[in-house]
Amino acid sequence: MELELVLGDITKIEVDAIVNAANTSLLGGGGVDGAIHRAGGKEVLDDCIRIRNRQGGCKVGEAVITTAGKLRAKHVIHTVGPRWNNGQSNEDEKLRNCYINCLAIAQEHGLKTMAIPNISTGIYKFPKERAAAIAIETVQKHPADLHRIVFVCFDAENYAIYNNLLGN
Repeated sequence: MELELVLGDITKIEVDAIVNAANTSLLGGGGVDGAIHRAGGKEVLDDCIRIRNRQGGCKVGEAVITTAGKLRAKHVIHTVGPRWNNGQSNEDEKLRNCYINCLAIAQEHGLKTMAIPNISTGIYKFPKERAAAIAIETVQKHPADLHRIVFVCFDAENYAIYNNLLGN
């Protein structure tokens, strides 16, 4: 599996699935979640509403898949990262579960390429270095039949952290 690092906008990446750092309601929000919903359009929101009506949203650490609507990707895998609580609420495990569950969904749907943002490092305030280490370690330890995973960093700080951890 090839790991790639990109500084840019995840909504512009052409892959089988992009991962959305969603909230539990699945109805869109700020940051990457809002950007994905805006770029994907009504189809993404409609799928999220159907999932919400069926199961009540998405819990922290879990993941669900929808259409990608108008995005270049074919699917969006929505996962809910943990809010940072100074390490007092099993945040590492919850974040690790986000990646494990996204990989499992990719495997289940026969996806070969996936783009992943910096989950929980924005308004949820997960320490960026810690989150990056968990992301990289988890995708390396839980290989799916993916050919390529693209870590998409929206800001230069996360990009530098990932670049360093990946040894580039």
